[in-house]
Amino acid sequence: MPGLRIVVAVTGASGAVYPLRLLERLRRTGAEIHLVLSRAGEKTLFLETGRKAAELKALADHCWPMEDISAPLASGSFRTDGMVVAPCSIHTLSAIAWGISSNLIVRAADVTLKERRRLILMVRESPFHLGHLRAMTAVAEMGGIIAPPIPGFYNQPSTIEDLVDSSVDRVLDLLGLADEDVRRWSGPPSAAGRDRVVSNNPAVSNNKDQSSADASDPESDECADDSD
Repeated sequence: MPGLRIVVAVTGASGAVYPLRLLERLRRTGAEIHLVLSRAGEKTLFLETGRKAAELKALADHCWPMEDISAPLASGSFRTDGMVVAPCSIHTLSAIAWGISSNLIVRAADVTLKERRRLILMVRESPFHLGHLRAMTAVAEMGGIIAPPIPGFYNQPSTIEDLVDSSVDRVLDLLGLADEDVRRWSGPPSAAGRDRVVSNNPAVSNNKDQSSADASDPESDECADDSD
C-alpha cells in the first residue's frame, strides 16, 4: 500500500543491519520515510557494517537530528502511519516506557502512542532482567508492539540476510506493508520436501533415519496421545 508515512528511528543497540534492510525494503513500497539516527546509532552502524551515516540517510526521504525537538515528528498534528525503532536499545525502551521525552526519538515514540498509532520496537538485548520485562510490559500496555528481531527457521534460512529478513518481514506485516514475495508458513512440508533437507550437523544426520522411523510409528511417541 503506497503512500504511507513511516518513521524509522535507529539507536545504538547492536543490530545495525536491521535498519539498513528495513529501509531498503520500505523504499520498495513507496512509503514516505522519516529517519532519526542517534549518534550512538551512527557509531554502531560503522562498527558493525562499515557503513557511514550518509549511506543510511540516503535511504530515507527526510532525516531529522535527534536533538531537534522542533521537528514535525514531535507533534501529534503531523500525521504518520507508524513508527519503528530498529534496533531499540534498553535505554530508549525505558525512556519510552516512562515517558521521558528527552530527545526526538523518544518524543516521536510518545507521540505515536498518544495518537494511537502503531509503534514497533525491535528491542535488542539478551537475556532480559525483570526491569527490562517491566518496561516492555509498560509499553505493550500503552499499545506499543514489542518485536525483538528473533528469526524464524521454518523456511530454512541459508544466509545472514535470510535471518535478517525473517524479522523485517514481520515488521512490514505489522505496518500493513506486506511483501507478496515473502515465503510464509503454509503447513508441514511434504515427505519429499523433508527428504531434501540436508543437515550440516552430524548428530542430526546420523539420527535422520531413526527419526523418520519414529515419526512414522505412532507407538514410538510417548506423547502421541495426550488425551489422558
